[in-house]
Amino acid sequence: MSEIDLGLANQHVAPDKTPIQLLHEYGIKIGSVPSYVMERTAGEAHQPLFIFNVTIGDITCSGQGPSKKAAKQEAAFAALKVLDLDIENCLQNQMMENNGCCEANDQPNPIGILQELAMQRSWHLPEYIVCLEAGPDHMKEFTVICRLETLSEKGTGSSKKNARRIAAEKMLEKLQCLSGSTEIKWNPKPYVYLESMRKSELEKISFLRRNPLSIPNMDYVQMILELSQEQGFEVTYFDISELTVNGQYQCLVELSTMPVTVCHGTGLSCSNAHNDAAHSALQYMKIKTST
Repeated sequence: MSEIDLGLANQHVAPDKTPIQLLHEYGIKIGSVPSYVMERTAGEAHQPLFIFNVTIGDITCSGQGPSKKAAKQEAAFAALKVLDLDIENCLQNQMMENNGCCEANDQPNPIGILQELAMQRSWHLPEYIVCLEAGPDHMKEFTVICRLETLSEKGTGSSKKNARRIAAEKMLEKLQCLSGSTEIKWNPKPYVYLESMRKSELEKISFLRRNPLSIPNMDYVQMILELSQEQGFEVTYFDISELTVNGQYQCLVELSTMPVTVCHGTGLSCSNAHNDAAHSALQYMKIKTST
């Protein structure tokens, strides 16, 4: 960067501005207003994922999110980090309706705490989705889902704000429970988007696309393990204690993809059930990454 660029990069920024606003102001000062282009959309129709690129000067960064606005914010945030701008003071306001981590009565604001925690750990920002609105106009009840990485919690309240707060409180409690203490040590499972796997040309995913999944005595557990190591997602098996009506063992296999993949399997033994579940998961991934 030039001396002018470095001076701009190191200046103090206002704490109440979003990354988009900060990047725009920086662009005006250097004579290069940032431009945003939607690269593509991914995910299912009910859970879309938008991917945006932002270009400022000779720098291009990308961001993704459940809405176009959220994707632009992440792209701008990434650009600010590349430019080494002092953005620490604006982080708590990024994509938040509640400023700071405390409310007017100095009580801890779980929404702000969760937001700050996510940014400190470089997680995706929490999402709040209104999934239900019920009751008469004078007595509305809202239900909001809080999503953070692969976790989700619901909150219900007399307003959207109260419902978001309750959902955030439950999410913080879940994080503490998963950590085994009040100090949050939980780390999210690595996950990859099925959309990105569709474009992968690596060996294991290419083999999956090209070959049938009807080979007798095939070790599908090993096959999906090798695929997960190549693509960067995790495979977890959950044994079901109840047998099927015909006396077979059963289990679920979960892949840390986005959206999460869960498949069922049955067999004469636990290992056979795992192999059947892995086979179903591979069939699903073959369909989703070949279209």
